[in-house]
Formats: sequence, structure tokens, C-alpha cells
Amino acid sequence: MTIAQAARPRVAERLSLLDRYLALWIILTMAFGVGLGNLFPDVADAINSASIGTTSIPIAVGLLWMMYPVLAKVRYEELGKVKGAWKMFSVSLIQNWFVGPVVMFALAWLLLPDQPEYRTGLIIVGLARCIAMVLIWNMLAEGDNEYAAVLVALNSVFQVLFYSLYAYFFVSVASSWFGGGEEVHISFWEVARSVLIFLGVPLVAGMVTRYLGIRHKGRDWYENVLMPRLGPTAIVGLLFTIVVMFALKGEYILDVPLDVLRIAAPLLLYFLIMFTVSFLMSWRLRFRYPETATLSFTAASNNFELAIAVAIGVFGIESGQALAAVVGPLIEVPVLIALVYVALWARKYFFEPNGAARRRIGAGMTAEEPVA
Repeated sequence: MTIAQAARPRVAERLSLLDRYLALWIILTMAFGVGLGNLFPDVADAINSASIGTTSIPIAVGLLWMMYPVLAKVRYEELGKVKGAWKMFSVSLIQNWFVGPVVMFALAWLLLPDQPEYRTGLIIVGLARCIAMVLIWNMLAEGDNEYAAVLVALNSVFQVLFYSLYAYFFVSVASSWFGGGEEVHISFWEVARSVLIFLGVPLVAGMVTRYLGIRHKGRDWYENVLMPRLGPTAIVGLLFTIVVMFALKGEYILDVPLDVLRIAAPLLLYFLIMFTVSFLMSWRLRFRYPETATLSFTAASNNFELAIAVAIGVFGIESGQALAAVVGPLIEVPVLIALVYVALWARKYFFEPNGAARRRIGAGMTAEEPVA
């Protein structure tokens, strides 16, 4: 171990307080919301009264805000670099838009064949490719931050263009092949409307914020002053949304505590499978370690903010689909932190000290090689 590595903070210590304990905050927020809904039943009536048609204003505000800071971080100006590394970006698109959705679809049907609402919620999560937290996991795993920024921007564009089509196909068409078509009713336009509102609006706002901020204040101010202040408020928006959701679903949640464990099982397998397959695929294609880490974490992470927004927008705040989507970040955060350690550990077996891929696992290792 080098002196620099010995002095480097541990993975968890490099996370902000909000990010480090996000799973705990979500659990506490769920409990608070359930308690609020049970102790003060009038709260649900007050929340429901603040609506326009079928849209809850508090929920809409929470959903839009948790997406806006995330999308303001995305480096859209980096998209032009895709053509310079087309092989890596092609692999990422395959991992994110073919392998990932199929793996989650298979796991949801395999482990939740009798729970169509939870199953659909998980499928929705699997289709929402990561555009936020992956930047943190990639940084901690010492991946390529520049490529990660481009992949995030690329996934943002793809989600606007194709998420509605994917959701309709996997939930309504593909599910009907297994006898699930009559159990789940989903309209392409319902999904498209939710995506346009809860992804399109904050996407435009984020792009405008980034353009104006960098133009008038400079990139250094935008990245190192504004974003550290604006970014954490996305988690506040997420936690606010969860409080409202669980305040409305308090009695229901108390009746199905074991359902959370059933939802968690396919999620856990999904993250592990996607990371392992992507890591080995990238290594076999002779990508360097930083690129391999970036591809692996981009493929294994999900945009749970979008999944929650779509689940609520299409199926309602009290639906099983919304509950499944909320469980997503509860499982993703601790698992992805653990996978950061796995990536740093695997680096010394699969890659040379300079980051180049080894032809054989562990070949040529010496005691002096850096360790995670």
C-alpha cells in the first residue's frame, strides 16, 4: 500500500452526511410518515385536498424538486465526446438499455409472480437508468469521471426519448406473454405524460440553470459553489415525497411489512448481477480500470427519482408500484457502497498497477502492487 493510499479517507468517509446515511434517512422518513398518518388521520385529508384534478400538489413539488438539482449537475456539453470513444459508449448503451431492463424484468417475474403491482414497480425501476448517484459511486471507486459525466448526459437524453416506449413494452406487451397483461393496465401516453412532466420539466430547468450559471459566473463557481449547495436539496425533495407517501399509506404499510423484504430480494440480486456482468464484460473487452469501474456502476445504478415519479404519476401515490419504487434507493445505497469496496479490491486482480487490463486474473501480481 502506498503512502498516498494509506492517507486516503475510507470510502464511507468521503461521502457527505446525507449521502452516507441515505438508507437510514429513508427508513426514518418512512417510519415518520407512517406514524404521522396513523396518529393524525386528518393529515391525509389535508394532503388530498391540495390537489389539481388527480395530481397532488405536495407530491408534484417534491418529485420535481428531487429531479431538478440532479439534472442541473449533468454535463450536457460533454455529449460531443461520445464519437471519440464510440466502443465504450456502445457497450454502455447495451448494458443500460438491453441487459439491465431484461435482467430486472426476469427477476421481477421470477421472484414476484403473484404480486403484479410490486413486479411492475420493479420493472419501472429497472428501466430508469442512473443519472445521479452514479457520479458519486464512480468517484469513490476511482473511475473515469469524464466518461461518467458523458454517460449520465447520454442516459438523460435516452430516458426522455425512450423511457415511455420501454415502460409500455415491458409492462403491457412483454408481461402479457407471461399471463400478466390483464393484471396490469398501463397506457403509453400516461407514462409519456409523467416522463415529460417529472423528467422533461426539471431537465429543461437543469439545462437552463447550467447554461446561465456557467455563462455568467463561470464553471468553477457553478461546480464548486452552486452545486454543493443545490445538489443535497434533491435528497430533501426525495425525503419530503416519502413522508407524504407514507403518511397517506400508513395503515397499509403496517399491514405488509414482509412485502418490503420480498421487494428487496430482486433488487439486491439485480444490483449484484448487473455490476458483476458489466465488470467482467468490460475487463474482457480490455477496457482500463477507470473505464471498467465507470461502465459497471453506470449499469448497476438506477434513477430511482424518475421511477418514483412515474410510479406515482401513472399508478397513484397509494399503489404497490409506488411502494416498490421507494424501496429501490433503500436497497441501492448500501449495496452500491459495498460494491465500491468490491471494485477497489478487484482492481488488483484484474488490472495492472497502471490500470491496464490483465489477460489472466491475478497474473504477475507482486506485494508492491497497490491495494484498495
